[in-house]
Amino acid sequence: MGHHMFLAATTKSSSTSLLPILIIVVLFGVLYMTMIRPQRNRQRQAQQMQRTVTPGARIRTTAGIYGTVKSVEDGDVVIEVAPGVNIRMLRRAVMDVVQDGGFNGAGPAQDPSGDEKDSREPSDDWNPQDQKNV
Repeated sequence: MGHHMFLAATTKSSSTSLLPILIIVVLFGVLYMTMIRPQRNRQRQAQQMQRTVTPGARIRTTAGIYGTVKSVEDGDVVIEVAPGVNIRMLRRAVMDVVQDGGFNGAGPAQDPSGDEKDSREPSDDWNPQDQKNV
């Protein structure tokens, strides 16, 4: 009778030793589905967009620079950020293709509070004496 008790105890402990492994596998699956897979999809989309960027496209770079693509070479793009101002950047630096209404290259940005401020007004640390020799 004592021998049968030993077998029952051994069987029970082996099934409980699989439970932590099963929990780890399930947690890894949840982590993969919620974090790793969506990130890979975003990377694939970004790479596809970077490969297909064409001259004339309005873009935003990873540095936050908005501009228009002037030419595309092997791993570089030439971006016009202001009239007559071109910069060369890695193609990987292109973060997003912006739709036509996405940014306005001319004029100051609007104040989100709705208060209209005179952008010509000097700041507190501005000294008119500094401008004499200009």
